[in-house]
Amino acid sequence: MPGSTKAMAWLTAGGLVVVTAYSVAMGSNGWLWFGWVVLMLTTIGALVAQRPSG
Repeated sequence: MPGSTKAMAWLTAGGLVVVTAYSVAMGSNGWLWFGWVVLMLTTIGALVAQRPSG
C-alpha cells in the first residue's frame, strides 16, 4: 500500500472515531456521517486502484 493510500486509510479510521465521538457527545449529524461515508468509499476506490491486476 503506497504512502498516500495508507495515510488516507488512517484518516478514514480517525474520521470514524471523531464522527462517532461527536455523535455520542452532541447527537447524530447526518452530514458528518455522509461525509465519512464518502471518504470511506474514496479510500476503498484508491485501494482497489492500487491493487495489481492479474
